[in-house]
Amino acid sequence: MNAVTLELRKTEATPVVEKPLELSLRETILWIVVASTAFHAAYFSAWSAFLVVVYLFALLRLTCVSSSRKAFYTGLTVGLLIAVGRLDFFWHIFSVAALALWLVYAFWIGLFVVMARLCLRPESPKWAFLLVPVIWCGLEYFRSELYYLRFSWLSPGLAFGMDPSWAPIGLLGSFGVGCLLMTIAEASALVWTKSRTAAAGVLVAGVAALYATAQVTQEKSKSPPAASLQVAGVQLEFPSEKEVIVWLNQLVRRHPNAQLLVLSEYTFLHAIPESVKAWCREHQRYLLIGGEDPVANNQFYDTAFVIAPSGEIVFKQGKSVPIQFFNDGLPALEQRLWQSPWGKIGICICYDLSYTRVTDQLVRLGAEMLIVPTMDMIDWGKPQHALHARVGPARAAEYHIPVLRVASSGISQAIDATGKVICSVPCPGQGAMLSASLAFSRSPRLPPDRWFAPPATVLTGLSFVALIGREVLRNRKSKICHAERKFKPSGKGRDV
Repeated sequence: MNAVTLELRKTEATPVVEKPLELSLRETILWIVVASTAFHAAYFSAWSAFLVVVYLFALLRLTCVSSSRKAFYTGLTVGLLIAVGRLDFFWHIFSVAALALWLVYAFWIGLFVVMARLCLRPESPKWAFLLVPVIWCGLEYFRSELYYLRFSWLSPGLAFGMDPSWAPIGLLGSFGVGCLLMTIAEASALVWTKSRTAAAGVLVAGVAALYATAQVTQEKSKSPPAASLQVAGVQLEFPSEKEVIVWLNQLVRRHPNAQLLVLSEYTFLHAIPESVKAWCREHQRYLLIGGEDPVANNQFYDTAFVIAPSGEIVFKQGKSVPIQFFNDGLPALEQRLWQSPWGKIGICICYDLSYTRVTDQLVRLGAEMLIVPTMDMIDWGKPQHALHARVGPARAAEYHIPVLRVASSGISQAIDATGKVICSVPCPGQGAMLSASLAFSRSPRLPPDRWFAPPATVLTGLSFVALIGREVLRNRKSKICHAERKFKPSGKGRDV
């Protein structure tokens, strides 16, 4: 018996590693449909928000496809089905370029499915499954906060933005809730192959615990009454100077007790007119209003101005993150608080509220209330306004701080420190008014996810290098072994 024969027999005696169960094409399509449908259902209303955990569970089921390439494309497909349905207003704003923006959002979903697959494969280290919630948190934080096309909408945490009392956003923060939901989904996915009933039980128990925790958090976040501010606002989209004066007169007539009046971002596409300052002197009112603060070379800062009863501008704050692809001015050089007669007020403009790195800084400075003049154009459609309106309640719940949003065409909101919307006016709503008494927060704070999300992002980057590198080496070895078997002599006719 020659050496070739011995080697072949040794190979035959080697036990074959059993492959994990892989999804068929039919099953893959089914879970794609389940994932996208569950996400849309979760964003349909406050009571259905818990279905976002089914979306995450379905993403984890898609990790059982036969290759990393298929995993990426299945995740990408889910992302596109979500983006086209929820970000359809991109088409009205950007036309054909919306396709690229939808793909950008979908890319992060595809990347997660790939990385989760590499963590959950049988040949991966036994502890690798612990990385899955961390990777989800890291990718969500990076895509929301840390690169040019950052966009925080359509996250699992904001599924509860219509009513934060359904999830412990006030305890963990929006990124923290997403991480916890992924942990629940993964626990269910790990027992799915053994018992589907047990997997469903894990999901139900996890959601129930989530809701119970949220209720306890809501009760604990209620603080004794503090100094309050009577505010009133009116929705106006690109009004003329005379129209602003007319609407301000109606606003004080309907809400005579309002101490601070608020108008939207870009009420004026130029500096604040003298007639508006004169109106504040005449009516002895504070007014917060959006306009442009011009600088050299036809540049400007998108700015919120505070006009005192003296008619003087006593405070102004520029927009920290101008919207990409728009002529939205220069980014603000600094963030400060308005030391108002009633308390410390942080001002952020429109989409600034979507970026935690902007709002976190205001809370660090000691903000006891946030006021957000906003420009959401009527042409963008009601879905865009409804999606944007989820952010304010989530931020209020995260920081335990009241938030007032006055939008050009809706949806304007007055939100208390628990995230409950006290009053709102809808879209479209030209000339619609809202008024509320908002109590300043006694204990604003940053949620804990602000401390672990950045390290999770770093760990995700390291995991990406390790997991993808390991997969490349594994595929290369597989190709080499295949080539050796293909060209190796069979040894026929040489047996002794």
